[in-house]
Amino acid sequence: MRVVHRTNKCFKFCAYALVALLLSSLLCVPLALATPAKAEQYQRTLTRESYAVWGLNAPIPVFAAQIHQESQWKTTALSPVGAQGLAQFMPKTADWISALYPELADNQPYNPDWALRALVRYNRYNYEQINARTECDRMAFMLSAYNGGLGWVQRDKRKAKAQGLDPLIYWQSVELVNSGRSRANFAENRGYPQRIIYRWQPLYINWGIPQCL
Repeated sequence: MRVVHRTNKCFKFCAYALVALLLSSLLCVPLALATPAKAEQYQRTLTRESYAVWGLNAPIPVFAAQIHQESQWKTTALSPVGAQGLAQFMPKTADWISALYPELADNQPYNPDWALRALVRYNRYNYEQINARTECDRMAFMLSAYNGGLGWVQRDKRKAKAQGLDPLIYWQSVELVNSGRSRANFAENRGYPQRIIYRWQPLYINWGIPQCL
């Protein structure tokens, strides 16, 4: 009886594992996730900068996922539209943030230390300008602002309110509202929080406190 019982348990476990693999494949969610080797050399710096600006509750996995999305951890990355370095700052944004924060005054988007510090600072700036119903909604708004600008986020929220939607909820509320972007820019912006939080963040789940998972 014990052999049969153990065999049944083993069969059930294998069946569940197979179902999980199939679901993972269908949903494009990897089960066994490994941190990219390129990222590991910057973990300590990103952690230090995140704690300095955000405190010990810093959402480091989100920040790491942003770098993954933005540049694949390539310090020399240059996008077709001119975004530069690990954090892919546009020149005007780099000029603005370097004037705002003394520790970023040297304005070196291709310097990884500067880029990581700037990303953390810029996220914090946007985060503090945004009200949201939940921390997960606030994080999504912050990411939308990083990708497309805080002004667009605020306009989207106002239009959502005018349409009877809750302007403090991002997911399935403000997320659905376009206050004037082109179709391509709107699709890119709405895909950005999704990719950061649900596709890339799991790669860095052991780096700190995850969000929305």
